[in-house]
Amino acid sequence: MTRVVARVLLVPALVVALAILIKGYADTGDGFNAGVIAALGMLLQYVAFGYEEAERMMPVRLVAVIAFGGLLLSLAVALLPLFWGLAIFTHVPGPGEEVIHLGTVELITPVVFDIGVFMLVFGFAVGAIDLLARAIHRRET
Repeated sequence: MTRVVARVLLVPALVVALAILIKGYADTGDGFNAGVIAALGMLLQYVAFGYEEAERMMPVRLVAVIAFGGLLLSLAVALLPLFWGLAIFTHVPGPGEEVIHLGTVELITPVVFDIGVFMLVFGFAVGAIDLLARAIHRRET
């Protein structure tokens, strides 16, 4: 029963994480909470299926790349304005400028920063979960 519930809850957890990432509690989203929710969905898979089966189901080997990519993306959003003589974290487009929309999502730098934070938190959390699960698996065998 636990395995069925874990499989059923993975996709809704990822959808909720995506919804929080895009709109969150404010208009710019919330990358940290979305990353934690998505990582909890993955943790549930480890608890329900065990280390070996969870490793086969999910591409956990990519979490280090995801975390590093998120770090680079967040740092780029924060520091790139310095090259144009602007302050750190200067929003693009600026106040009063035209904003590009993708559906209802405004494509502005805070959204890109939130995506980077999501990738960093998700990658780190799942990597830590995998590291702990691997150590427990080695101890048991």
